[in-house]
Amino acid sequence: MAVPKGKVSKARRNSRAANWKIAAPNLSQCPQCHELKQNHRVCDNCGYYDGKEVVSKNTENK
Repeated sequence: MAVPKGKVSKARRNSRAANWKIAAPNLSQCPQCHELKQNHRVCDNCGYYDGKEVVSKNTENK
């Protein structure tokens, strides 16, 4: 026999969305320049990824 759906109170309905939290990104140390960078990303400071220079970083300002 089918059971009718019960009323979901506002507190129960709103508490479902209460557990969605933003997490801080995982950071690791760059092996080249030892700055913190996100995992599996090119280092913003030196432009290296996996021991190879991927992005050329010029130190001179144009």
